Amino acid sequence: MVIESQDHGPRPISPTKNGATPDFPPIRACLFDMDGLLINTEDLYTICADIVLTKYGRPRLPWSVKAQLMGIPGSSHGETFHKWAQLPISREQFKKEQTEQQWIHFPECKPLPGVEKLLRELKVAKTTQGLPVHIALASSSEKMNYEMKTSRPITKAVLDLIPAEHRVLGDDPRIQKGRGKPAPDIYLLAMQSINSTLPEGVPKIKPNECLVFEDSVLGVEAGRRAGMRVVWVPHPGLANEYTGKEREVLAGRTALYLIGNDEQLGVVDDGWAEQLVSLENFPYEKFGIVHP
Repeated sequence: MVIESQDHGPRPISPTKNGATPDFPPIRACLFDMDGLLINTEDLYTICADIVLTKYGRPRLPWSVKAQLMGIPGSSHGETFHKWAQLPISREQFKKEQTEQQWIHFPECKPLPGVEKLLRELKVAKTTQGLPVHIALASSSEKMNYEMKTSRPITKAVLDLIPAEHRVLGDDPRIQKGRGKPAPDIYLLAMQSINSTLPEGVPKIKPNECLVFEDSVLGVEAGRRAGMRVVWVPHPGLANEYTGKEREVLAGRTALYLIGNDEQLGVVDDGWAEQLVSLENFPYEKFGIVHP
């Protein structure tokens, strides 16, 4: 499958002169990250890293470093992490020991507050124009990790609310190597996975009819680069790291991981993204969604 062009999608726009929210079409597709958004894996990632770090006399992983790792495949044992950690063991040994801890702790994953209710309501929701609302997953987790994280029956049941054909994972062969978040590819592919299953005669969903749900800063940027609206739901620890920088995060302009194509980024206060504390009591009406 080839990822569709964005040429027909919107480009970031400046706020209106009177500060009003720009006019958007109703949301037809909700595209979800997974780790730290739908399930509590970010806390478990930290536990696994800390066990190995403290074993070798190193400090626990701080949010100032963790914030730079979230959303990037393999980043928990990559260059940024090891430059900070300065471990007395090889990268291969750290990866081995961290993976052993993940096998122990990932099966403990559980859905975060509001997730099951939101997914169930979206499955029967419609737009204000009467069209169904679709859901998809766009996770940097690779398939093996996905299966570990969803091995708990209650967690699997919640993630299974997202159709299997609409789940895009980090090792999906349709995503080119090196094109993980903050590149837009995984979200464009998630949108395309929905479009490929629409009945004949139903208009294809466009990027500005998609709402990306993210907890990571780089994930927000990926959604903005895809020309989609974004809801940022950060972990309290991450939110604290970005206090005073929220507007740049929502525009995708943190320059945390440079990939070029800056014309894809948003404009500060352009109305395309907003921050929520959790997924509980989701404000459907803001996005043109009606649920029973």
